[in-house]
Amino acid sequence: MSEDWSHLVRNMPELLAPTMAKDHPNLPVVKEEGCYYYGLDGRKYLDFTSGIAVANTGHRHPKVVQAIKDAADQLLHGPSGVIMYESLLRLAEELVKIMPQGLDCFFFANSGTEAMEGAIKLAKYVTKRPYVISFTGCFHGRSMGALSVTTSKSKYRKYMQPNWLAYQLPYANVKDCPAGQDPEIYFAEKLEKDAAALFRHQVTPEEVACMVVEPVLGEGGYVIPPRSWLQKMREICDRHNILLIFDEIQTGFGRTGDWFAAQTFGVTPDIMAVAKGIASGLPLSATVASKQLMKQWPLGSHGTTFGGNPVACSAALATLEVFREERLLENTRTVGRYAYERLQEIRAKHPVIGDVRAVGLMIGIEIINPRTGEPDGKGLLDILDRCLEKGVLFYLCGNSGEVVRMIPPLTVTVAQIDEGLRMLDEALFEYESGAGIGAALSNSR
Repeated sequence: MSEDWSHLVRNMPELLAPTMAKDHPNLPVVKEEGCYYYGLDGRKYLDFTSGIAVANTGHRHPKVVQAIKDAADQLLHGPSGVIMYESLLRLAEELVKIMPQGLDCFFFANSGTEAMEGAIKLAKYVTKRPYVISFTGCFHGRSMGALSVTTSKSKYRKYMQPNWLAYQLPYANVKDCPAGQDPEIYFAEKLEKDAAALFRHQVTPEEVACMVVEPVLGEGGYVIPPRSWLQKMREICDRHNILLIFDEIQTGFGRTGDWFAAQTFGVTPDIMAVAKGIASGLPLSATVASKQLMKQWPLGSHGTTFGGNPVACSAALATLEVFREERLLENTRTVGRYAYERLQEIRAKHPVIGDVRAVGLMIGIEIINPRTGEPDGKGLLDILDRCLEKGVLFYLCGNSGEVVRMIPPLTVTVAQIDEGLRMLDEALFEYESGAGIGAALSNSR
């Protein structure tokens, strides 16, 4: 079997479209468990990607696996609406308990992109307004509707400019705050001015259905905005009867140390899109809003064949149980603080680290050329390859691919953080040595 599998890996470019086969690092694995992948090469790899923020309860958690097996003995497919089943309704009932107050009605789908499509469609239908405002650097998906508000990389939109017209405002990056100014004040005032200019010159607020934002920038570079910036956004939306949509696809289900980033920042949106960590690896997502909004979205205005799959819903119910039983929110906050402190110590030794940004276990490590201060995506790939050789898997993000994305399962231990960061530290030293970057640069920071 391994021989056949190796043959398939070699022939991957012939079997898969480049958009699937050209990602990084294409590590062939035969098994996953806890915080580890087991490679075709016989090695064990510490996973600091969580399957891109999906396996928040760790890979193949026994409770989730058992729930999947039990569910498969009863139902494999809905479709919801044609039939109805307990796991779908039970999941909605349980999710209400952890959602920001007032978000209590659900449309279940399969992916984050689908959840975003539903969110934007809901906002447009309810408001009867045509336009959307999003924020530069955000990633919301690659389908045509979601693509209309995605601006993390221009290549995602190349030759595929969407038909939905969206306007962009700048995302609040604390690094851009002028020296001597308080970011909490500066960015809130800037958003007020930027929005006023947009409404004055390009689109009237009466034409805007919604503002769409990632409360923490994900694929765009793990940028954490000031709390007051999101609060100001809520205020502007309320003033003009614009619906506020939070894309919590990556930040949701414990990643920031709370169930959702909305709770971390103390700002409640009108609509949320959730996915990724909801079902510990099975395809499931939801567009979430109040009953009052959802009741204005009638039968036929949206639909799904596979959304809210009964096996996926059962996995999601088990996921919520694991969170509570193993106190994963508390673990995220505790271990996340520890990881951030260790990374600050590592940053002091390495001139190629420009910044470390963290909220919970959503951690971004910016790689720069220390001679110029510019983002260094090429250097980052070298560092990730060296990390993989040592036995730890990271992923990348950022407009230039310059940010190491560190998103371990929320079950991760302090010992595993130490293990992974030791390997990162070694990889950084090796890279800097090979690139001729001396300690003098580090000491001059």
